[in-house]
Amino acid sequence: MTRLITAWAALLIGAITFGAPASAQPIRSCADLGGSVEAARICRIKAESDTYAIDISYSLDYPDQQSLTDYITTNKDDFIAFVGSIPRRDRTYDRGITPHSYASRSTASVVLEVYGDTGAHPVTSFHAFNYDLGTHAPITFGTAFTPGAVGALDPIVQREMERRWVGYLDPAPHNTLGARVYQDFALTDDAVIFYIGQGMWLPEVAGPQRVSISRSELASVLI
Repeated sequence: MTRLITAWAALLIGAITFGAPASAQPIRSCADLGGSVEAARICRIKAESDTYAIDISYSLDYPDQQSLTDYITTNKDDFIAFVGSIPRRDRTYDRGITPHSYASRSTASVVLEVYGDTGAHPVTSFHAFNYDLGTHAPITFGTAFTPGAVGALDPIVQREMERRWVGYLDPAPHNTLGARVYQDFALTDDAVIFYIGQGMWLPEVAGPQRVSISRSELASVLI
């Protein structure tokens, strides 16, 4: 049961104003989501009950606000529904979302760090959004990297994981999830920064991972 709850949690789990893409649906405002605007144009949503506590923040300057607010809304609503479907406990179930924003000359990125405490221990996962400012379109792993990029990425990230795993009895594990490990990333002019959720590569005890790789090292697989 704990493993199922952990897996569920992982799944749920100076600003610059960019031109926003056109959308057929009205974009929900920070106030619509129950939040308030704080410094650096961050929307913060806080809510508490006797069973849960929510503390969610997201950037109001990310150009594709529709996708971002859709994700925030779904994550928040699904979390509240999930908490309502499981037994109460002697402390609240918690959900936290923290944004990490990046930019390059032609892209904008925001990586949401999703914290969930709904099981035996807290779990941190990530959800990334990347946007091409020239084409006004989302960027995904499939559109940013060539087919077969995983084969080039794995040895680079493996070296970093070996370094971080020093001191444990067993050797550092290898990537068993393929391209899924690399879905959450941010783009800068100099690097691609991969955010790897807790337990996706190293065991959960090692926590979530952040690996920055220079663009020059990825030149052969970047589109």
